Formats: sequence, structure tokens, C-alpha cells
Amino acid sequence: MLAYAMKRVLQGVPTVLLVCVLVFLLMHMVPGDPIRLMSDRTATPEDIERLRQSLGLDRPLYLQFWMWFTRAIRGDLGRSIRTGHQVTDELMHRLPRTLLLTCTSLLFSVLVGIIAGVLASLKAGSFWDVSIMVKAVFGMSVPPFWLGLMFILFFSVMLNWFPSGGSGTWRHLVLPALSLGLAGMGLIARMTRSSMLEVLRDDYVRTARSKGLAERTVIYKHALKNAMIPTITVVGLQFGILMAGAVITERVFSWPGMGWLLVRSIHDRDFPVVQGALLISSIIFILVNITVDMVYALLDPRIRYQ
Repeated sequence: MLAYAMKRVLQGVPTVLLVCVLVFLLMHMVPGDPIRLMSDRTATPEDIERLRQSLGLDRPLYLQFWMWFTRAIRGDLGRSIRTGHQVTDELMHRLPRTLLLTCTSLLFSVLVGIIAGVLASLKAGSFWDVSIMVKAVFGMSVPPFWLGLMFILFFSVMLNWFPSGGSGTWRHLVLPALSLGLAGMGLIARMTRSSMLEVLRDDYVRTARSKGLAERTVIYKHALKNAMIPTITVVGLQFGILMAGAVITERVFSWPGMGWLLVRSIHDRDFPVVQGALLISSIIFILVNITVDMVYALLDPRIRYQ
């Protein structure tokens, strides 16, 4: 297991390198000059050129990338063009809030989605099944930003139950986590239902029932354990989707996370911050996928990694 984990980590290194190269090139292809955005209207062409040289933006692209990448390996992501602060400090200040929002949304999606999917599979074709699947499709179809605005209007403005934005207490987390997690909840519910219906038809489930085992034991100890493998795959992918969706949700709810910083940095052409944020996000997503692979072997003893 450890050898496989190390192998998967090494396989993720080229992915991180490719992400770094693509982000670097795309950011330099975006129209706009960050130096002119930083300079005031009274700056002369000589002042602009001196600032460009001090930041190293007058050098060839390959040299700029190499300088940034060699520093990133040592944990130095450079300084923000807009604020002059260390990129690592800014990201580490905001990353915990984004992870908190993402993990809370994922936890909600997993718990509610699995329970709803199991219930729908056990009541296949009934009113409960149809009702749960309709709600699941609704959750997958509604954009999180629109849902967030409706939550603010209803729960903040009309009922005054939760704050409309900001952070600090658990009440600030409820609305953004719900609006971000509903889409994942619908997808996990549909996947769990489909997997459970397939597993419940297998011979070993009929054998377990014929041995006189309690229905609860058959469902949760035998069927659900095997049905969770496709669901775990969706959960791993959903983490990345939630990380990306947090960018818009943080803007809607004024949640001071990394997504908000990323949007502002793209607007300001703040290359070091954008590159650093996407580098950290890609590393986190790769680690999550490695964890998902490890969970496969724990759920199904037939899976063995050499």
C-alpha cells in the first residue's frame, strides 16, 4: 500500500508541472499590463520600465518561469505584484477558510447524498424514490451562485436567521456550505441509488438474506460497502468541483477565502498570486485522488495494489 501511494505521488508530479506551465502561459496571454495597472497616471515611461525590470517582467518568458519555479520548489512563491506581500503568506492566511467551506460542503453532500440514495434504492419505484430523485436533479441543475442569492434573500433578509456574508462563526458558514453542497448531494444520491440497485441484485446479497441475516445487516454491512466504490470516485472528483465552485460562492457570500483572492488577482494580472493559488489547488486535488485510491482497497478486499 505504501509503495503504491509513493508511486501515485510520483505520477502526480508531471501533472503539477503541466499545470504550472499552462497557468503561466495563459496568464501571460491575457490582455493587459500588470505594471501599468500598478502605476499611477503620473508615472513616466522610465518609471514604468524601472518597475518592470525590478520585478523581472522584462526577461524572456522561459526565464521568468524558471526563476519562479525554482523558488516555488523551496516554498517561495514570490511577492504579490499588487500588494508586495509574500504570496505564501497571503495564501496560507486564506486557504484554511476555503478548505473549511469546501470540506463542510462535501460532508453535507456525502452524508445527505448517501442516506438519500440508499433510501431511494430500497424504495425503488415508490413515491419516496421519485421525490428524492426529483430533488437530486433540482440540486444538480440550479447554479450555486443563484441558490446562494436566494438563500440570502430568504434566510438573511426575510427571516434574519443567518448573516448574509462574512466569516467568524458557524452561522456564517451555513448558507455558503448549503448552496455549494446541494449540487454534489444530488450527484452522490443518484450515484448511490444506481450502485445500490445493481448490488442488491447480486448473488451474495440473496445468499446473505437466505442465511437469515437481518435486513439491516445485509444492506449496510454487505451491499452498501460494495456499492460505495463508484460513490467514492464521485466524492473525490466532487472535492475538486467544490474547490472550483468556492470561487463564485465566496464572492456571493463575501467569504474571505482563497477563491476571492484568486478572482481579484486575475483581474489585477497578479501573476504570482494566481500561479501560487492554482499550484496549491492542484497539489491538494492530487492528494485527494491518492486518498480515494487508498480507500478503494479498504472498501473492497479484492482490490490489491502491488
